[in-house]
Amino acid sequence: MGIKSLLPGRLGFGTAPLGNMFRAIPDDEARATVEAAWDQGIRYFDTAPFYGAGLAESRLGEVLSAKPRDSYVLSTKVGRVILDEHETATPDFGEKAGLFEHGNPNKIVHEWTAEATERSLEDSLKRLGTDRLDIVWVHDIAQDFHGDLWLSKFEEARTGAFRVLSRLRDEGVIKAWGLGVNRTEPIELTLALDEPRPDGFLLAGRYTLLDHDHALGRLLPMAQEQGVDMVVGGPYSSGILAGGTHFEYQQAPPEIIERVGKLKALTDQHGVSIKAAALQFSLAHPAAAAVIPGATRPSRIAEDTAALAEHIPAAFWTDLRAAGLVSPAAPLPDHA
Repeated sequence: MGIKSLLPGRLGFGTAPLGNMFRAIPDDEARATVEAAWDQGIRYFDTAPFYGAGLAESRLGEVLSAKPRDSYVLSTKVGRVILDEHETATPDFGEKAGLFEHGNPNKIVHEWTAEATERSLEDSLKRLGTDRLDIVWVHDIAQDFHGDLWLSKFEEARTGAFRVLSRLRDEGVIKAWGLGVNRTEPIELTLALDEPRPDGFLLAGRYTLLDHDHALGRLLPMAQEQGVDMVVGGPYSSGILAGGTHFEYQQAPPEIIERVGKLKALTDQHGVSIKAAALQFSLAHPAAAAVIPGATRPSRIAEDTAALAEHIPAAFWTDLRAAGLVSPAAPLPDHA
């Protein structure tokens, strides 16, 4: 079953920020943000044990466990097991160092074996206060966390998590599975395998207004050919396309700030919001099933909903292409 047919709408809610990404968020603010997403009609929620060492899952579960289970779609991830013991050393998160320094202090084990996958799922169900998951993503088996060792992590997942999730899908325990990564290569490698077959993938930060060339070159044609859908994570490129200062989970470098300045000048010229341009661009590709921006304030949810509905004139997309601010190969909304 394709991911697109499972999802109740094109706008979902990504919960990485609820794991205290970049800052400590009060519990009541996190709760109000999830409730705001629900009140705005969002019914697809994505989370992961990695987000604040279980904190995002617990916060999401606190709200969703009070909602009718059949009324929303839920995805989480495998690859990290959260232990009861506390971390005493500085965790090694590769390029994402310090990302969740305000999260829970629990130790995180990075493992994609069959045994770890099953334990991770059991723990997630408890934190989320639910009896089932709809979609499960295999999390972060890519270069940004593992450098040159990423292929060995991929192989661990191929013989472990991939097979467990394929079995659970075949048994009807989950509806779909795929990869949730910040790089295209692990997905390309998976799509090249004879088995097992993923249903889709969550690609974060690699199909945005600022970064899409690489995905367009190889991954997305493969995905379309195989009928595998994409959920777009990080459509605001860690916040820089939504008025923030982060790109790729770090302070944005000068060249990115300059490029965003050019985008902003063009959106201002046409009287459209840059958030609307970012969201609608990410959804314009035929493989895109949904986009899942994150938020930590209720007001941001309303902005996302408005951005998706905002009318953007065709002239904006024409000028965007003419200015060289988007790939010639990128599909644009309602536009050649």
